[in-house]
Amino acid sequence: MPKRPLLVLSLVALVFLGFLYLLGTGAGVAPGTAGTPQAREVATEVVEARGKRIAESARAVGEARPKQILFGDLHVHSTFSFDAFQMSLPMAGGEGAHPVSDACDYARHCAGLDFWSINDHAITLTPKRWEQTVEAIRQCNAVAGNTATPDLVTYLGWEWTQVGTKPSNHYGHKNVVLRDLEEGRIPTRPIAAGIPEGMGDVDSLTPSPLILGGLALLEWNSGGPEFVRYLLDTGAVSDCPTGVPVRDLPSDCRESARTPEQLFAKLDDWGHASLVIPHGTAWGFYTPPGSSWDKQLSPSQHDPARQRLVELYSGHGNSEEFRSFREVIVDDAGQRSCPGPQRGYLPSCWRAGEIIEARCIAEGASEEDCAKRAAQARQYFVDADFNGGAAVVPGTTPADWQDAGQCRDCFQPDFNYRPRSSVQYLMALSRGASSDPLRFRMGFMAASDNHSARPGTGYKEVARSAFTEARFGRFLDTPVGEVTERDPAARAEAVRLEVGASPFGLFETERQASFFLTGGLAAVHAEGRDRESLWDAMQRREVYGTSGPRILLWFDLLNAPGGAPLPMGSEVTLEEPPIFQVRAVGSLEPRAGCEADATSALSPERLERLCRGECYRPSEQRRIITRIEVVRIRPQQGPDERVTALVEDPWKILTCSGGPDGCHAAFVDDDYVKSGRDALYYVRAIEQPSQAIDADPLGCTRDVDGRCIEIEPCFERPESDDCLSETEQRAWSSPIFVDQPRTSGST
Repeated sequence: MPKRPLLVLSLVALVFLGFLYLLGTGAGVAPGTAGTPQAREVATEVVEARGKRIAESARAVGEARPKQILFGDLHVHSTFSFDAFQMSLPMAGGEGAHPVSDACDYARHCAGLDFWSINDHAITLTPKRWEQTVEAIRQCNAVAGNTATPDLVTYLGWEWTQVGTKPSNHYGHKNVVLRDLEEGRIPTRPIAAGIPEGMGDVDSLTPSPLILGGLALLEWNSGGPEFVRYLLDTGAVSDCPTGVPVRDLPSDCRESARTPEQLFAKLDDWGHASLVIPHGTAWGFYTPPGSSWDKQLSPSQHDPARQRLVELYSGHGNSEEFRSFREVIVDDAGQRSCPGPQRGYLPSCWRAGEIIEARCIAEGASEEDCAKRAAQARQYFVDADFNGGAAVVPGTTPADWQDAGQCRDCFQPDFNYRPRSSVQYLMALSRGASSDPLRFRMGFMAASDNHSARPGTGYKEVARSAFTEARFGRFLDTPVGEVTERDPAARAEAVRLEVGASPFGLFETERQASFFLTGGLAAVHAEGRDRESLWDAMQRREVYGTSGPRILLWFDLLNAPGGAPLPMGSEVTLEEPPIFQVRAVGSLEPRAGCEADATSALSPERLERLCRGECYRPSEQRRIITRIEVVRIRPQQGPDERVTALVEDPWKILTCSGGPDGCHAAFVDDDYVKSGRDALYYVRAIEQPSQAIDADPLGCTRDVDGRCIEIEPCFERPESDDCLSETEQRAWSSPIFVDQPRTSGST
């Protein structure tokens, strides 16, 4: 388009947006804010009772001098995040804004947490929203009472939300959590992910006036003036200049980092204490097929001082398990091709060809022609950037795709599973000299990834539409996520995303909506309840994750040098077989309703809106731990060594007596010395089966060969149906890293 017409259109768009802005500000709708926490602190006797219960269970299972186990959620969004804001609108069936202050009250009195952090997407945290977030988090901490024994510790943070167009420029999402809150000890602004590498023709995060004008026009009738203002405020922030030290940048610009290397460099430049926690690593909703963590294991793209933890489970699913199947084949030249069906796995690209071929045959075309069309559909699928392959087949429904792309034998897996981005895979990687290898030595935790300011939603399996992200299936009903209706056709269509267009219309938003869970928790073994004790425990990786229930878990190395046992998260060099001990106690069965402390702290209206009338309210009856599964991973001795044989899952299964007091077991690795290999070990404590939301997301009916031939997805069910199915809830310890003695000639 010639420059002059484009300039005219931009000016028209600006005038139009100015008109909408004036109209919006006169509509009497208050601008979005972080709000102010409304509830008091949790009563001291309630906090003490929780701690006493855990201590009694620890003694019953043989833990004589246990640290405190504190539960929290380090991945929470308010409606300052764009996707959360969009889903809060009435047009998307939303329930209105949920500001940062809602998360504070919810963490305290609905979920009964000990700690949490805010992690809104940095891309939409304007200077004003960041300032308000900081203030709301400070207010939340001010309510907590005695700083030595607060009822709740609240951390400040954001999400670095990176999405690549293809495996080579995709790094994924990472939460940045800050230790401190005082002025001068936090960054002036959050750091967004920026434009992916390889898109050099796009150099700005700020939407153009033309795009903003179009969005505002589309959203005016349904989103109203408040959403228009949200778009305008977001788009009004200019990108920070590049090559300038962070402290010299303007205070009102949007800072970004295209890669983890740039993110770590900027955090180093600031010099403040922070954790960087990758999450959703195997989640294929936004992760391009074929993505792998190999490229991040380098001195520049990995910072072991900050990447101390990895989130392996959330309300978006489980990223733990490695499988050998491939969703796409990428050769050395970067060319992509579609693999055929594999044991227990149907690649989505292959299913695309099956759909086209079946339609073609139904039209009466020849088998040869239909086979060619199927092959073309598969190639179009794998050639699509982002994760937009499903769009190559016109006019499909979720039922057409059956269970293609899903890990059939994983526990509550991420949607469209990416096995080479799984936590087990990344823990098996090794690079550099054998005398000092570079590896991902991260502790394991879980979180909610909640987008309605509700930290720790996994305390009860209730309220699917509020406590999970299932409502994101309605994203298709919004202009940003809308997919152009197409009639079913017997020929595939290549997907080409134009610069400036939203990729969300390409994603399988509706099918994905069936996979959302209530979410997990991080559990920390801490010396005390205060901010510093929690932070120190996270730094030493004495952390574990649960799929939601508050399972108690201890995992120790018994024969460490020096004699004292070493807890989960530890690193040690051993010349003898390692001996381990694990103890686990099941979670307490929940009771209906809320405790008196919560009902007195929140008004009935707020209790219903935030908690849906259901709070963390445990009974005295504990669930049974049925077994302990031990996973052993022996990292690569060279970059070409296949990972498949290195991940042993389960390596051992330890049976439990089935008593309510918990499970206590010990084991030894007799192969460790003679193998000559380093190893890491972690355990899973498995609870007796219980009902959980979206535990069987697709409701597959299978044929005799195990093929999913019909689905009854959770997304298509009414909101009153929580889509409950039986599952085995669990807790994952952080690994214990056991190394062979190093010598100058070691291999």
